[in-house]
Amino acid sequence: MESTMKYKIMKQFCLSFILLIAVIIPAKSQINTNRVLAIGKNALYFEDYVLSIQYFNQVIKAKPYLAEPYLYRAMAKFSLDDFKGAEYDLNLCIERNPFLWYAYQCRGAARQYQNNLKGAIEDYDKGLEFRPEDKQMLINKSIAYILSKEYELAISTLNLLLTYQPKYTQAYLVRGAAYSEQGDTLLSFQDFNKAIELDKYYHVAYAQRGILYIQQENYQAALKDFDEAIRLETRRAGYHINRGLIKYHLNDLRGAMDDYNIVINIEPQNTIARFNRGLLRSTVGDAYGAIEDFNEVIKQEPDNFMAIYNRAILSVDARQFREAIADLDKVLAEYPNFVPGYYFRSEVKKKMNDVKGADTDYWYAYDLEQKLLKEKERGKIVTGKATLDSKSEQDDESAKTREKSDKNIEKFNRLVVYDKEEETKSKYANEIRGRVQDRQVKIDLKPQFVITYYERVESIDQSISHFDKMVSDYNNRHFLSMLLKVIDNEAPLTDEQAEYHFKSIDDYSLILEKNPENANACFGRALDYMVLQDLTEAINDYDRTIKIDPTFAMAYFNRAVVRHKQMEIANYKDDSETLTFSFQSNPLKNIPGSSLSSNKTLTLIPDKKQDNLNQITDFDLIIRDYETVIRLNPDFAYAYFNKGNIRFSQKDFRTAIADYTAAVEHNIDFPEAYFNRGLTYLYLGNTEQGISDLSKAGELGMIEAYGIIKKMTSD
Repeated sequence: MESTMKYKIMKQFCLSFILLIAVIIPAKSQINTNRVLAIGKNALYFEDYVLSIQYFNQVIKAKPYLAEPYLYRAMAKFSLDDFKGAEYDLNLCIERNPFLWYAYQCRGAARQYQNNLKGAIEDYDKGLEFRPEDKQMLINKSIAYILSKEYELAISTLNLLLTYQPKYTQAYLVRGAAYSEQGDTLLSFQDFNKAIELDKYYHVAYAQRGILYIQQENYQAALKDFDEAIRLETRRAGYHINRGLIKYHLNDLRGAMDDYNIVINIEPQNTIARFNRGLLRSTVGDAYGAIEDFNEVIKQEPDNFMAIYNRAILSVDARQFREAIADLDKVLAEYPNFVPGYYFRSEVKKKMNDVKGADTDYWYAYDLEQKLLKEKERGKIVTGKATLDSKSEQDDESAKTREKSDKNIEKFNRLVVYDKEEETKSKYANEIRGRVQDRQVKIDLKPQFVITYYERVESIDQSISHFDKMVSDYNNRHFLSMLLKVIDNEAPLTDEQAEYHFKSIDDYSLILEKNPENANACFGRALDYMVLQDLTEAINDYDRTIKIDPTFAMAYFNRAVVRHKQMEIANYKDDSETLTFSFQSNPLKNIPGSSLSSNKTLTLIPDKKQDNLNQITDFDLIIRDYETVIRLNPDFAYAYFNKGNIRFSQKDFRTAIADYTAAVEHNIDFPEAYFNRGLTYLYLGNTEQGISDLSKAGELGMIEAYGIIKKMTSD
């Protein structure tokens, strides 16, 4: 659930540690290796995990005795959910350098995701020897204790953490979860209330308290908390799943269905929402809509016999008898003791005038029923699949829900919730991407645009397509073998794409050997270097392109973009108070969609006065490039937009507004420009104009704008 992007962990901190490790000044023979390592770090920073692994492989092959490349490759594997591979690399890293505390923190999380809780705790303890007050290792360790059902140890760990960090909201949430697992709801509520007191805008705190209310069957209070959580975080699918469950318990079937509609809009492949909506549709008489939902569930989960049985029932209502029989045959082959299934199939055959078949099923069901009744009298446990000596768990026959992994066919008409042991997944793919460079600020601007090849595919297209005549005209002249796009959401490369661009660099190099003045070949090679995250070489080729053709506007534009990327990497420094490596888990495991994940925050810390002077110079170079683009092509709206983002980062907010205004003047349907200008107005205190711009952005498809409007108008 909630996954496009599935876990945020490694994405949210890898740069921090990259900047913690001192890079040894290379000898002449080491220059190439260190350069490849640096490019790999660039790729890791910009979420090109597959590509980064290729770079780290090269370093490891050349110098297998270094610890760093194993650490970075582990980070990339972790981000790709290869936790076993990450642990393997971290073992090799620690063998080479046992003093990297961060490697123990990483390996602890990798082990925790593999349910090796004892090993995870051992790693956190080792890491805490180096950093005894590290709040994320203490949080992770406490969650491992909760999952191990060692609640007192979890609570004592959190008590220690709260002596170091008495206002750490996450610690109260996790301790509240531990108290809840112990059955102490009073102390649990106290901690959740304290978390809300510390941060009334933290949606997770309301969701966690709402879950506790659900456990107590106080559905009105739970509904109030989830309404608030959703108001603060409109597009988290798990919250809508929870609220739909609450509304179902309150007999608000239409309201529950509305929440499931939202989930399916966010995550079309969400089988829990599809199944539950199918049940609700069948309840309100929408047979064809329900069949459509069950069809989708079965398409994704061909062995979901609950959905197949429900579809059979609905097929009879829709007088699709042959389809119903086909589904019932599948169910009864899997559940040979399911007596109601035989009776039902008998009724369907009767409707088809198959009197003999109906009679055969009826008497088979009757005889089976008598046999199973005798088994029950003997103390046996009878299920649709078999006769058992005992149950591992006592089932609550009055419950209205079942866990997703519960395959008892007799529960076919219950709403589905997540398994108790299932870890909560991260936010849907098209939320803020959880990149390490996302700062903890009140305003999250839409990022800069770039001219490139690959755009990240979102589950829902939130805005109109970005078209520009200059780029389109260039594509139509077929100078390059691939079409260029103007995008603000670059996609990481696959292995095949990376291989293609490495070869493309060689091809362009051959062309440039024969004709050094070929600006298009030079520009093409710069694009290749850029997508391969070799930012230094990309800059060199953009410089060369501009030297060959001083009117090449797209080269100026991309050079500015790449310079800004270099600044992002160079200017982010680790703040020991905010460095985290979060293990996303759900100590309150028995309710869907709950989350105790924490968000990594990075703080931009000026290093030295000289660094600030360099930063000013870099900004000037970037602004100069954008102004050159505007001079060469005054209608290129994206140059104004990017320049506005630079001005905002310099805290020159009024000039930023002027740039965003110029962007919308040259492209009236530019949602990102309205969005960023709206946020800038809000930052300056001009709420009316800010909300107006956000409303326009929402009208153009940027739906997260409405969540911000709600926040601004609710108080």
